Amino acid sequence: MSLAAEAFVSQIAAAEPWPESATLYQPLKEDQILLSDCASSLAVQAYLRMCGLPVEVVCKANAEYMSPSGKIPFIHVGNQVVSELGPIVQFTKAKGHSLSDGLDDVQRAEMKAYMELVNNMLLTAELYIQWCDDATAAEITRPRYSSPYSWPLSSLLAYQCCQALSQRLGTQPFFFNKQPTELDALVFGHLFTILTTRLTSTELAERIKSHSNLLSFCRRIEQTYFEDKSS
Repeated sequence: MSLAAEAFVSQIAAAEPWPESATLYQPLKEDQILLSDCASSLAVQAYLRMCGLPVEVVCKANAEYMSPSGKIPFIHVGNQVVSELGPIVQFTKAKGHSLSDGLDDVQRAEMKAYMELVNNMLLTAELYIQWCDDATAAEITRPRYSSPYSWPLSSLLAYQCCQALSQRLGTQPFFFNKQPTELDALVFGHLFTILTTRLTSTELAERIKSHSNLLSFCRRIEQTYFEDKSS
């Protein structure tokens, strides 16, 4: 099939309603998934829940190899497979589901800038912790992943990121207006994972805990989108 034909098929598929059978794939939660992948998966789950789109989370040992792009998490929706938060956001927008349509151009540019901040600083910090912190790499990462990996980083960058996020959030419930955007989903995925994952070093988690508004933000999203209201 030509690229033009594939693009046409993708457009048609994107226009179809969101099915009840949508599935999100990630590595095994207890035995395999790494800190950074767990954060990315949680960000996608949070985003879809904020959009009100149902998705079943399925953990597979070979999830990385099931993904056409080799990236995780990925979602299987109808005949479409889409991986990572950015493309998933665009995919849901094509289906008429967006969290940021209410933002003006200035706010949208600011949102994208903060998302880049999280990806460039917090994600890199997570990769540093899971590979370059000797105790974490030996006790947690290497048993979950077969080979060592090196990633240079000063933890100061992560601290600066948390400070910037805390200042931008202020006393608001979400980063923009009173409704969540994909930035809120992304930040929650990373902060909540760092706070709740067993690591040999708690330095970054303690830095997050020093910002009470970030803790309240994580708890608010957990209660609103992840806790079972029926019990």
